[in-house]
Amino acid sequence: MATNTLSLNARVVRDRLTRRLSQEYVLMIWLLLLTAVTTATNTRFLEKRNITTILGDSSYVAVAAIGMSMVIISGNIDVSVGSMIGILATVSGRLAIAHGVPITVAYVSPLVCGALLGAAVGFMVAYLRIPAIVVTLGMMSILQGVLILWTGGEWIYDLPDTYKLAQWSLLGVPVPVYFMVTLTILAGLWMRYSDTGRTIYAVGGNSEAARLAGISRERTLMTVFILNGVMLGIAAVLFATQRTSIQSTVPSELLLLIISSSVIGGVSILGGIGTAIGSTLGAVLLRTINASMLFAGISQYWLGAVQGILILLTVLLDLLRRHRQKYLK
Repeated sequence: MATNTLSLNARVVRDRLTRRLSQEYVLMIWLLLLTAVTTATNTRFLEKRNITTILGDSSYVAVAAIGMSMVIISGNIDVSVGSMIGILATVSGRLAIAHGVPITVAYVSPLVCGALLGAAVGFMVAYLRIPAIVVTLGMMSILQGVLILWTGGEWIYDLPDTYKLAQWSLLGVPVPVYFMVTLTILAGLWMRYSDTGRTIYAVGGNSEAARLAGISRERTLMTVFILNGVMLGIAAVLFATQRTSIQSTVPSELLLLIISSSVIGGVSILGGIGTAIGSTLGAVLLRTINASMLFAGISQYWLGAVQGILILLTVLLDLLRRHRQKYLK
């Protein structure tokens, strides 16, 4: 009986993923239209330098959005991602300028620390049954306080050239773009075809049905938050190495940017629906909008309003779609 139910859940997941591909096509169409319109007004928009800049600037946000998409699909939320990237970037930068510490340690340590912080959050959400919004709000406050106490508000300078990973290029393409594309493909395939990946959809879509099918909610959520921590560690390294210095605070809009990328990319805020590919396309779309506004001479302060409108529209359409499906049943 449990096996039949698990097979049924797998088919439901596949159906949802197939329907959600339409959202990715919509995003691609919007990207093409936006590029065409902006290029028509300013042909410099399609220059290689501008395109690589858009993709490079999208990379660390997209990587973080992959982890966020897993968390939201599981039926949870993580509002500590900005603070996590800030503290992990500082860990990486401090190790990079420390004498006698190999650069590889500066690259790997944020991933390990991110996994440990993710495990701590996952344990409280999964086993102590504390709502994720409460846990991550607390974690955000703790990490912000620790970051200021640790750095004293001072930036990290004199980073070695061997550390500046995000500034390197391969075949004319920024290295962060390779990270973004590779991790998006791996996460997309893993979530769609692996048993563990499908359990994330099952738990987020209907946790009680998943329990009856023999799926461990606790183990699934622990996996999700640990993977989210690893993704944030990678994003932190890409964030830290894109400039010649590391700031003591993280841009205030980073949290909204990461969540926006996931939601606009088709990840349902109610859980159970979404893809890593969609969240990455969402991150690229937001950066493209930002660049288009710059080329059009529109104030960058409008970007926040545009993000808010896109989020509201996406959530509204998702609610209408769910209502329609429920009505048809």
